[in-house]
Amino acid sequence: MRSAAHRIGILLVALLAVLPGACGDAPWNHPYPRGQAAANVLYGSFSERPKHLDPARSYSSNEYAFIAQIYEPPLQYHFLKRPYALVPLSAVEVPVPTWFDAAGEPLPPDAPTQRIAYSEYLIRIRSGILYQPHPAFARDAAGRPRYLNLGAADLAGIDRLSDFPHQGTRELTAADFVYQIKRLAVPWLHSPIAGTMGEQIHDFAALGKRIAAAAPTPIPGEARPFLDLRTIPFAGAQVLDRYSYRIRIRGKYPQFIYWLAMPFFAPIPWEADRFYAQPGMQRRNLSLDWYPVGTGAFWLRENNPNLRMVLARNPNFHGEAYPTQGMPEDAAAGLLADAGRPLPFIERAVYSLEKEDIPYWNKFLQGYYDSSGISSDAFDQAIQFSGQGEALVTRRMQEKGIGLLTAVQTSIFYLGFNMRDPVVGGDSERARLLRRAISIAVDYEEYIAIFANGRGIPAQGPIPPGIFGHRAGAAGINPYVYSWRDGRAVRRGLDEARDLLVQAGYPRGRDPATGRALSLNYEAVAQGPDDKARLSWLRKQFKKLGIQLVVRATDYNRFQEKMHKGTGQLYTWGWNADYPDPENFFFLLYGPHSRMDGGGENTSNYANPRFDALFERMKNLDNGPERQALIDEMVEIARRDAPWLWGLYPKAFSLHHAWVGNLKPNLMANNTLKYRRVDAVQRERLRREWNRPVLWPLWLTAALLVAGALPAVVLFRRRERRAALAP
Repeated sequence: MRSAAHRIGILLVALLAVLPGACGDAPWNHPYPRGQAAANVLYGSFSERPKHLDPARSYSSNEYAFIAQIYEPPLQYHFLKRPYALVPLSAVEVPVPTWFDAAGEPLPPDAPTQRIAYSEYLIRIRSGILYQPHPAFARDAAGRPRYLNLGAADLAGIDRLSDFPHQGTRELTAADFVYQIKRLAVPWLHSPIAGTMGEQIHDFAALGKRIAAAAPTPIPGEARPFLDLRTIPFAGAQVLDRYSYRIRIRGKYPQFIYWLAMPFFAPIPWEADRFYAQPGMQRRNLSLDWYPVGTGAFWLRENNPNLRMVLARNPNFHGEAYPTQGMPEDAAAGLLADAGRPLPFIERAVYSLEKEDIPYWNKFLQGYYDSSGISSDAFDQAIQFSGQGEALVTRRMQEKGIGLLTAVQTSIFYLGFNMRDPVVGGDSERARLLRRAISIAVDYEEYIAIFANGRGIPAQGPIPPGIFGHRAGAAGINPYVYSWRDGRAVRRGLDEARDLLVQAGYPRGRDPATGRALSLNYEAVAQGPDDKARLSWLRKQFKKLGIQLVVRATDYNRFQEKMHKGTGQLYTWGWNADYPDPENFFFLLYGPHSRMDGGGENTSNYANPRFDALFERMKNLDNGPERQALIDEMVEIARRDAPWLWGLYPKAFSLHHAWVGNLKPNLMANNTLKYRRVDAVQRERLRREWNRPVLWPLWLTAALLVAGALPAVVLFRRRERRAALAP
């Protein structure tokens, strides 16, 4: 009995000792260090480790979220202006191309496209820009590089970049931009745009061969030995002086200017290339894929992909001012309050690993993440629709001051037909009518409501809103699938679709050759329960016409193989714009880009001679009435032939807390972190308010323990008295 009473007493003492300390106003569940409560830090998350942080190799949105803050290509997109406009970043101005004929003679700006043999872009960069601190630039007292000739013994005790005791910097030069362009041609880097640049940049394909011939023999288990690309001649990009370089393009390719705003064309110093190529570096994850080297507003201070990634303000940042101009509505929205002020506004951005949606969502609601996407599971908690179909945050979100940003993405999600298939493909009237009937029957309005929570709009053609050439309203509908009624597009009825099937020779969806229901194969990459529901829905859409849809589920590698060989009939795919130009979408239907014939992005293997001829004329024109007329004709051809069910243009929904400022969707720019502003004082106050510990269960537990212990104590005292009286 003494032992039981003793244990109860210890438990009560411990509990009562904890409770007074719990009465402090600091949240118990605070996931960040207490000393950073009011720090000027933005908090976010990531769900998987970025595979590549090397700008020659990176081509993924989760990678761009980091490297676009670190690297500075010549140009960037204006943060506020729409349509999207290019402005200088590391360059002095947006370059204007000069045209040359085959003899090398300059041509006037209005020269016919067929006379232009070469385009040259003269790029002048700003002086005085410094790289972030990095060991590759460190020098000793005599001015010699400290870490560019390391041996195995020199790397003892080195596991992270921060283990090098010395750092340095140097000025950005034009040669660094040319060095990076050469890296795009390095065969073993496998740059995803090497093929495209080989078609556009003069001498680029030959450069890759020269690099391969000059490359030193690789060492197993090590990074490739350093090859100084400065010594490899290249006529496609040449340094003119310390702050100027020139790029030569084959023919006329107006879209090249957009590539100059992508990290592929950001500068890389030769010292960093040499530093990371030393033996022992690769085994320690010391590489550009792990530790970038840039001139941007931030540098990667911590790369621990199993826990967090931290971007910190670059102490050597050359400076940039917040835009002073925007759209008419921006001033009223408070987006010009910081006009002209120096960037960046935050000191650090801390991104924590979150693999599961529910913990991530709960931490956002608790105020521990500043912004959030919206998963399907959380959508009803966050979003409600007005009677006019406008997306709004729910009352609970309003009470917390959470705001919503929406934007139609410059992308398309579509269902494609293999145009080489004998049943659904080809340019016969029979196949065309079959594709149109299916286009009417597959109800993408329903798909958007069920599977996208309303986050999308039905696509009327290949060009999304925000891209030149897109037409809105009655002039922009696909007349083969929609009609315009009461000021909106209305999908045509199933009766029309069934009539088209009869005209195609498939009455009630029956194949006349067999007398059975027409059977079509759908190539699917199925991975989870959500896929099962989507596939079931898709089967029902075809069943409306009496067509049997056979789902052939496989993994992504096998799916890719089928697309390359053209063995499938129907499939689903999507495309995100690399740059805001219609060429970036029309080339998905350009015949010479067939996936079967050349591994291009024309996954439907669509080929229409008239469409291809118009594409070749349209792609090199400047935006204007002539280009719009060609686009209109191309869209009409594509709608008539129906190589795709145009599907939907996705909508991006994001939530943000009231303490985050300067938020405007920009679907082209990736380097927007420098514009963000955080009110850390307001954030910490609301965190404390939202995360106050609930103590009454503890007090109740203590009271119950006390009440439960009293009988035991009384019984124990009685026995002690009886024991004392017994002698």
